Amino acid sequence: MFVIPMKVSCQTVGADIISTVEFNYTGDLLATGDKGGRVVIFQREQESKNRPLSRGEYNVYSTFQSHEPEFDYLKSLEIEEKINKIRWLPQQNAAHFLLSTNDKTIKLWKISERDKRAEGYNLKDEDGRLRDPFRITSLRVPVLMPMDLMVEASPRRIFANAHTYHINSISVNSDHETYLSADDLRINLWHLEITDRSFNIVDIKPANMEELTEVITAAECHPHQCNVFVYSSSKGTIRLCDMRAGALCDRHSKFFEEPEDPSSRSFFSEIISSISDVKFSHSGRYMMTRDYLSVKVWDLNMENRPVETYQVHEYLRSKLCSLYENDCIFDKFECCWNGSDSAIMTGSYNNFFRMFDRNTRRDITLEASRENSKPRAILKPRKVCTGGKRKKDEISVDSLDFNKKILHTAWHPKENVIAVAATNNLYIFQDKIN
Repeated sequence: MFVIPMKVSCQTVGADIISTVEFNYTGDLLATGDKGGRVVIFQREQESKNRPLSRGEYNVYSTFQSHEPEFDYLKSLEIEEKINKIRWLPQQNAAHFLLSTNDKTIKLWKISERDKRAEGYNLKDEDGRLRDPFRITSLRVPVLMPMDLMVEASPRRIFANAHTYHINSISVNSDHETYLSADDLRINLWHLEITDRSFNIVDIKPANMEELTEVITAAECHPHQCNVFVYSSSKGTIRLCDMRAGALCDRHSKFFEEPEDPSSRSFFSEIISSISDVKFSHSGRYMMTRDYLSVKVWDLNMENRPVETYQVHEYLRSKLCSLYENDCIFDKFECCWNGSDSAIMTGSYNNFFRMFDRNTRRDITLEASRENSKPRAILKPRKVCTGGKRKKDEISVDSLDFNKKILHTAWHPKENVIAVAATNNLYIFQDKIN
């Protein structure tokens, strides 16, 4: 697959490291969150006859501060402002709504446009100063006058004080009225109109914390069945739950786990089997999970093993010891489906990202970097040399930069347009234009 960089957004290192990327339901808006608590929304430009080659480039639409750093005085803990997840709500009117969360607090934001302002008030002048009521001799009817377009972001709801541990997932339900939020040990179900209470639907906290053996790593609602959701664990298992079975879903309906090969057991087996992301396919028939070395596709009707397994960077298996020492082995990579569920994408190191075609079983490795990502330039496939003589275009495993990593990716819901977050740079690629 050929892809072309459309837009590169470069920011300063530190607070501007991108922590989440998400297209809205139409793909016309793309939201990113960063470690500084900011949300930046990009809007796709409409194609014009004057600029036929623009083919809908994404430009900054709105930027706002979603979360601020806080301090929990009861536990003497700092709560950082980093945006962990962003999820869009389906558009119901002219405004757009999205959920954003840091470790503790979820906020519902309204993003709206304003291009008119009222003028001709009776009780105040045009500069805003109040008029003397005794000097008003006639009544005026205020009129709406055009003004420069202004995009406003305003918080409509704040959902707080429901999570003891760090929130790792939020997911909007298919009924568009409720959503779930998950932390390390609990999953809560919220109504979008109610902020002062939520329903705890999963609680895996043991009575004695010394008996804790696993934590929740990700959770997502089914795209069509509002009663079904899944959550993954640090043990590499996935549980599918049905909220019709009981108010508390501690007993799962289905349990997905791949038996471990005893011959490949090592000190790092439990760490690399931890699932960092789980995503339902758009059809709702499959789900995809990402662990440290691979992406697996599961059929919801078959629990004992995945139907497809794709190796993302198997060449790192021999490097697990050094990856453990520099903490890279704990990196949490995300994965995503294309609009038709025929291809999947996930990130790797050295600013590489991998794409797998489910029909042809072909895969490709591409690199998102400023050096080789000039606008309109076609990306060349990259290959990693695992041993022996290195070819001209190959890169050695030993020369991979583990500080450059692509953890967050997103795929346009209808077109072959992808967004890739490489540390503090956002790359947007599209299909080759013939």
